[in-house]
Amino acid sequence: MENENQKVGGGEDFVQNKPRKSLKRKLDSRDISAVLEDACSEPLDTLLKPAFPPLKKEKLADNTEIRKVPVPRHRYSPLKENWLKIFEPIVEYLKLQVRFNLKTRSVEIRTCKDTVDIQNLQKAADFVRAFILGFEVEDALALVRLDDIFLDSFQVTDVKMLKGDHLARAVGRVAGKGGTTKYTVENVTKTRIVLADSKIHILGSYQNIAIARRAICNLIMGSPPNKVYGTLRSVAARF
Repeated sequence: MENENQKVGGGEDFVQNKPRKSLKRKLDSRDISAVLEDACSEPLDTLLKPAFPPLKKEKLADNTEIRKVPVPRHRYSPLKENWLKIFEPIVEYLKLQVRFNLKTRSVEIRTCKDTVDIQNLQKAADFVRAFILGFEVEDALALVRLDDIFLDSFQVTDVKMLKGDHLARAVGRVAGKGGTTKYTVENVTKTRIVLADSKIHILGSYQNIAIARRAICNLIMGSPPNKVYGTLRSVAARF
């Protein structure tokens, strides 16, 4: 025991280091009670009330609502050619005001004193948006005339992550030779389909959109067209 206490090499004795205290501050029971007292002192409504940022004003000064549909550059010419076909149903049937803003490059639709139903504003915006996405004016008019017509959009990469030639082949399988596969899916499901690069837009009823989307997803995943046709016929026969 004495040897252990002797100095080694003429140096000082070994000193055992004390364990460092943890830097984390432990919450005392007194602190907990103080926090609970502060929380209970505030009214319950303020504690449960979510703090959302203020919304932007969608109404103009004269209480008219407006919708803006941006127009990409490659749709300027089709919009100019079919402007009368788009203008007439919005103004005469829906009783709204419409114009094309050259500065913002968007179609602006707003209500007026002759507007009967405020829902017509959203119908007109969907109608213009469907035409901008590539649908014909006659097909897009179904969004105005019927209530159970919807528009669904998705990308090929949402179904399967493909790049380069694999992505091009997947789009080719959906279109088919000369567009035969796309036309077949449209006729069987009673929908309208637009292929815009890797984006796919479907116009139709909710049930028919689901059938067409399932068929397109099978084509993207690599199923042969004949198998997809058989599945479509069996599903369409039920309705």
